[in-house]
Amino acid sequence: MSDSVLYEVTDGLATITINRPDAMNAMNTEAKVALRDAVLAAAEDSGVRAVLLTAAGGRAFCVGQDLKEHVGFLAADRENGSTLTMSTVAEHYNPIVRALTTMAKPVVAGVNGVAAGAGFGFALAADFRVVADTASFNTSFAGVALTADSGVSWTLPRLIGQSRAADLLLFPRSVPAQEAYELGIANRLVPAESLAAEAASVARALASGPTVAYAALKESLAYGAAHGLAESLEKEDALQTRAGASADHGIAVAAFLAKQPPNYQGR
Repeated sequence: MSDSVLYEVTDGLATITINRPDAMNAMNTEAKVALRDAVLAAAEDSGVRAVLLTAAGGRAFCVGQDLKEHVGFLAADRENGSTLTMSTVAEHYNPIVRALTTMAKPVVAGVNGVAAGAGFGFALAADFRVVADTASFNTSFAGVALTADSGVSWTLPRLIGQSRAADLLLFPRSVPAQEAYELGIANRLVPAESLAAEAASVARALASGPTVAYAALKESLAYGAAHGLAESLEKEDALQTRAGASADHGIAVAAFLAKQPPNYQGR
């Protein structure tokens, strides 16, 4: 890891913090590599039962690509007749978003400020978004003559519908937190001063929950979004068989009969 992205695991919760507040947490190459490696580490660590993705400072969650670095890379591409600059999508953004959306554990995004471009994509890739009332969202891509990346073309229409997604992509604008909540982008809206505590509380609750069931729920939601009813019912059957065989299901049933809270083990 590097200073641009902090990574810490405590009691089953991996906290990943984008740490470039002076640059509004923009993604330069160092930060992209560090974020990719942190997300992949959390996905692969069996001791991690939930992930909290957040950012340092109060102004921005992540404003996407660091354009100061980007413009230098573009100049080098023009000089060399290459297109290496845009390889960052395949090398960095795609692995980050793929890991966030597919890891077998819940991901919470604590959105403390502006989430734009790839930063918006990272937030959308989470399973649950806790958003400060001072935060905002912006697709940004068309504003710099680019198309969507970081999974936004897949995640955004699934959250707010095709028509609204097209509007925000074709005509980028700042979407304030309250509107984001009303659209369904934000799951929970909290005062800015409470963001860190509330996001951590949500993530810790998930980290102490039935991890196998959460993974199955996450998988079933993704599957159902792209398949018909008959196939989705079959998928639910297979996933319920898996969840039903988990130790946590037995713990939950026993706790229910004993009228006690369950102490899940994450397996």
